[in-house]
Amino acid sequence: MTSTIHAPDTSRFLPRAAGSAVSAGALLSIIEWLSGDECHALDEAGLVSGLGRRLQALGLPVDRVTLHLMTLHPEFIGRTIAWAPGEPVEIHDREHGARVAIANTPLRKVMDTREPLVVGAGESMHGRWQHIDVFADRGLMQLVIAPLCNGDGPVSAAVFGTRRPGGFTASEQQLIERILPALRNTSELRVLRQVELSLLDTYIGPLTASRILAGRIRRGEIESMQAALLLCDLRGFTELSNRLPGSTVLGLLNAYFDRIVPAITREGGELLKFMGDAVLAFFPGYDAAHSCGAALAAARAMLDEIDHFQYEGIGVKAGIALHYGEVSYGNVGSGRRLDFTLIGGDVNLVSRIQTACSELGEALLMSAPFRREAGAGDAVSVGAHGLKGFAEPAELFTIVR
Repeated sequence: MTSTIHAPDTSRFLPRAAGSAVSAGALLSIIEWLSGDECHALDEAGLVSGLGRRLQALGLPVDRVTLHLMTLHPEFIGRTIAWAPGEPVEIHDREHGARVAIANTPLRKVMDTREPLVVGAGESMHGRWQHIDVFADRGLMQLVIAPLCNGDGPVSAAVFGTRRPGGFTASEQQLIERILPALRNTSELRVLRQVELSLLDTYIGPLTASRILAGRIRRGEIESMQAALLLCDLRGFTELSNRLPGSTVLGLLNAYFDRIVPAITREGGELLKFMGDAVLAFFPGYDAAHSCGAALAAARAMLDEIDHFQYEGIGVKAGIALHYGEVSYGNVGSGRRLDFTLIGGDVNLVSRIQTACSELGEALLMSAPFRREAGAGDAVSVGAHGLKGFAEPAELFTIVR
């Protein structure tokens, strides 16, 4: 059976912009662009600039277009993308404290009530907006602020500003209203994509995140790789956690991790997991010398940070173990609860080397294979030591600091 799909009648929505009628085709072209593959392939800056230019081409007096996309992230509450004619697109990642900057503003009210607002440059019962950085000192006379309500999660917003003294006409506001559903949908896709990436990156790391997004999520799907391994463990943490209030212990741990984790990621390491007060990281790569050199540089930086670390007057000490070898990297677990992890004899060995740090009173110990690959000429032997679970003693090395 053949059916004919008729285009919707948009004649009642056709506003006048800058004194001339906007055709149904012109209006639909923007909606189709927002919904189409071309727009879908653009990043956030491309989306906002493309929309601003298209609205101007229709004759709308648009002097500022901003998207305020709220997200789920441990450090950022959202992202603001701002366009103006003839200017580079601005992108501002907003930390959670940014809530204060938009409190008691029309922008915040729209996000809270999910209702659009049109506000002028004068005083408003909804609060002032001229101090918000993307609107300040631009001579804007009116803002049309529209909520972008996702299926769930926080509400985002789109803002259209003009310098024209009379602001947008009613018909121009109606045109903006007509494109909002398509703008909401394409914005939601970007928010979901960003949430997906940021949460995966935050909780499991970028390398593991890329594996998951590539579809490699079957239990037992294992990849063997050569990697430099780093295991850092606090000393005396059990005694500290037994005598200090829980809130203090948690604050100490977070402050401590804030000091040492950047040293790992800065050198290209992947933080595999936190294990209580311990950190396990690996430095993958086809070049053993590069991987081991990066891990050693990270370890040196971590020790320097620990030397100067204090939290509410409490100092800490740690032991760092370094080793290079082959590991199996992949999914283990049961049913629908899985975990990406490293397993293998070399992972066990780095754990035993870390135990030796405490036994020998050394802040850093490395295996002979690691020393060789890292080219650590300043490393000195502390002798061969028996490690639990290994038949042969292993020669270990430290560095003179």
